Amino acid sequence: LHSGNGKVVLCPGISDTTPSAGQPGLWRVSAPRLSPPQLSVMKGELGEAERVLHQALRLSHQADNRKAIVYTYSMVKADDNAILEMSLKLASIYAAQKQHKLALAGYEFCILTLEEKIAKQKDLPEDVLPAEEKANTRLLLGMSLDSYARYLLNVNQLPVAQKMYEKALQISNDVQGETHPQTVVLMNDLATVLDAQGHYDEAYSYVKRAAELAKETQHPEEHMVLNNLAAILMHKEDFLQAKQVYKEALKQAQQKGDVASVQHIQEELAELAKRRKGSK
Repeated sequence: LHSGNGKVVLCPGISDTTPSAGQPGLWRVSAPRLSPPQLSVMKGELGEAERVLHQALRLSHQADNRKAIVYTYSMVKADDNAILEMSLKLASIYAAQKQHKLALAGYEFCILTLEEKIAKQKDLPEDVLPAEEKANTRLLLGMSLDSYARYLLNVNQLPVAQKMYEKALQISNDVQGETHPQTVVLMNDLATVLDAQGHYDEAYSYVKRAAELAKETQHPEEHMVLNNLAAILMHKEDFLQAKQVYKEALKQAQQKGDVASVQHIQEELAELAKRRKGSK
C-alpha cells in the first residue's frame, strides 16, 4: 500500500514475483504437458536447472555483457512453458533486486518467445493441440505481461506499462472472461497507470467497471478497488462522491480486518478533506 496524497494503488492480488495458482485473483495456468527439455530438466530436475540458469545469468551480468545475458536465456528450450515460467520467476526476482539488465532481458525473452509460440499454434487443429494447452500458453503470456507491467510501473516507464497492462487485460478477458477475479484486478491496475499519467477520465472508466464487477462477484479485494475509484474521483475533483466511496471502502476494509488498508484509507480521507478545504 502507498499512503497519502490520493495515490492510486495496485491490488495486492498479484505479487511482484511470479504468481502461484490457487490464490484469489491470481493467474491460473493448468499444469502443462511437458515436451522433453534439455540438460537437468530432462531428468525432472527443474530446481537444479533454475540454479544453473541463475548462476549463468549472474556471470553474464557481472561481465556487463547484454549479448551474453540474451544468449543464456535463449539456451533454454524456448517452447517449454515450464521453462518459460521459471525464466519469468527469475526475471521477477531480478526486478525486485533492481538488477535491471537481467530483469529486462528475462521479461523480453519470455514475452517474445510466448508471442512466437502462440502465433505458431494459432491454426493447429484440436486433435494436434488441445484448446486447453493453447489457453495455458496465452495465460502464461498474460502473466508475463502483467509482471513486466508492474516492473515498468515501478521504474516509472508509464506509457510502456500501460501497453503491457492493456495486452494482459485483453488476454484475461478473452480466456477467462470479464467477471474473472484476474480480469478485475487488471482493470484496476490499468486504471492505476492511467491515473499516474493524468488520464483521469480513461482511468475512471476502467476502475468504475472494475468496481461494478468486484461488487457483482464479491471480489476479495473489492475494498481496494473502491479505494482506487475514490482516489480517481478525487483527482477529477468530484470530492463529494469520492468521500462516499472512501467511506464504503473503509467499512469493507474494517469488516475484513485489513489493518493496512484501513490505515491507508483513513490517510486518503484526510487528504481528501485538505483538498476540499483548499478548493473553497
